[in-house]
Amino acid sequence: MSEFRLTGKEDLSAQVAALPEDMADPAERLRRKIAECVSGSSFNELYKVTLDHDGLLLVGNVMLDKLEEAGFLLEDFDALGALTSAAVPAVSAIIAAAAARGQSVDGFVLDFVYPSVKGTDIAGKRVILVDAWLSQKSYIQTSSLVTLQQGNRLDLDFSVVEHEGAKPIAILSLVGAEEIAKNASSCETASTASDSESGTEAREGTGKNSVIELSNTVTGESCKLPFIYAYGENELN
Repeated sequence: MSEFRLTGKEDLSAQVAALPEDMADPAERLRRKIAECVSGSSFNELYKVTLDHDGLLLVGNVMLDKLEEAGFLLEDFDALGALTSAAVPAVSAIIAAAAARGQSVDGFVLDFVYPSVKGTDIAGKRVILVDAWLSQKSYIQTSSLVTLQQGNRLDLDFSVVEHEGAKPIAILSLVGAEEIAKNASSCETASTASDSESGTEAREGTGKNSVIELSNTVTGESCKLPFIYAYGENELN
């Protein structure tokens, strides 16, 4: 008996990639918008995407989906913290997307001008730190400048959040790069998001996530947090 023959065209994947904007899935639509925005530049704050009426809706839902794929459900965190001003629209987009899914999530901004945390009170909350673009190419003001000076470590940001009584559980970026955590071990689950103090259960994520090792500059204690991003830099070419 002869085997079944494939009836689709060999270049099916290329045809899918070439679908009109309104026929592509949300993640692909957003990737195209970001790729067009950064075309010809090595780094971009992505405002043309995150402040676009359609882009903002896509950002919120795609980033929530990426968190879920990594093992973090909406009930696993209470607030989102923008590491830079470029991340503020992304945080707002995620808050809106979470609300549309029936979950309340708060937001705040890290700023090294007093008060260092602007927005909702984060004491006792489980928080996810958010950026628009986090990699060795990053040129962002304030906290990311510290990141670059310390070899892409977010120690100061982490220390400020812990000082406010919050518990950071992950780092999320719209665009990121493996290089930022190339010397760190892989993390198969979102288990760092749970412990006896937070009262949440560890959840399995799909695949492996990079992790970033952080140190509290006040107490000297260190930990590793999952580093999750919607798109790698190489996906925008």
